[in-house]
Amino acid sequence: MPSFPALSDAVRNGASRHRPVMLAEVLAALSLESGDRVIDGTFGAGGYSAAILNAAPDIHVMAIDRDPDAIRDGAALVEAAEGRLNLVEGRFGDLASLAEEHGFIPADAIVLDIGVSSMQLDDAARGFSFRADGPLDMRMEQEGPSAADLVNTMDETALADLIYTYGEERRSRAVARAIVAMRRETPFETTKQLADLVARVVHMPRDAIHPATRTFQALRIAVNDELGELERALDSAEEILGEGGRLAVVTFHSLEDRIVKRFMAERAGDTPDPSRHMPMGARPAATFETLRRKPIDPSSEEIAENPRARSARLRVARRTAAPARVASPKGRR
Repeated sequence: MPSFPALSDAVRNGASRHRPVMLAEVLAALSLESGDRVIDGTFGAGGYSAAILNAAPDIHVMAIDRDPDAIRDGAALVEAAEGRLNLVEGRFGDLASLAEEHGFIPADAIVLDIGVSSMQLDDAARGFSFRADGPLDMRMEQEGPSAADLVNTMDETALADLIYTYGEERRSRAVARAIVAMRRETPFETTKQLADLVARVVHMPRDAIHPATRTFQALRIAVNDELGELERALDSAEEILGEGGRLAVVTFHSLEDRIVKRFMAERAGDTPDPSRHMPMGARPAATFETLRRKPIDPSSEEIAENPRARSARLRVARRTAAPARVASPKGRR
């Protein structure tokens, strides 16, 4: 197997804070071969992309990220890859149209690492984390409505529903009520303002997660439409993967994992009722084969070295020859 030190150096120098989660397991799941065309739908710091390029000769990668900072910081890796890495600014929900535009159909493998990156979490100015005070932002694309816009403008019922649905916060109504009461006096501008308020409402044991964890998760998902993007990306993967192509998805919380699990099971024909709209007894041909029913978990060694990996789950499926079930946009195919 060839080795390209420049690729590893580019990743190490550009994003020393980031560790790609379950890298060895993802590479094994993708089963890469020389000449493969691979899509990394969530580029981040380029850890997966660099490892994929190093996995076998003549692999070409199209990497996608919606964060302008990731695109800027990935320039060194693009240069080191010497024409084998195409880094595209965009959403992975638009994976099919981007792959068509850049000549990556059919793809041989697709990897998606869902959620916020370590660089985003660690940069207080991006407002994703309550660990350090910063603007209450959370926008991956750095444009559009921010988390502050949501907490300062949504009505109490809608805000409570959002926090409950996307954060699975049982005290969502109390949190929303407290937010609305406080913003009448002072609009929310910083992560500390919101985290301190939630901590006064949600009481957790000392050894549990921070009280604001679920509320922050809910706002981040809503601001970036993360679950909608995931659903669109899975449909796109079905459309553009060639026969035998692998889909590997790493998730970090139950909402994401349920979407991936349901998609793979349905497309593999592992559900008793594939669609309420279909006649009784009708079952479409399986478009994916699930390679194992249960997700792959990170090793205890990886969790010890990288605590952020503890909630990660990897699910893998292989594309069959059956036609995709999702209708293609006009002009494609």
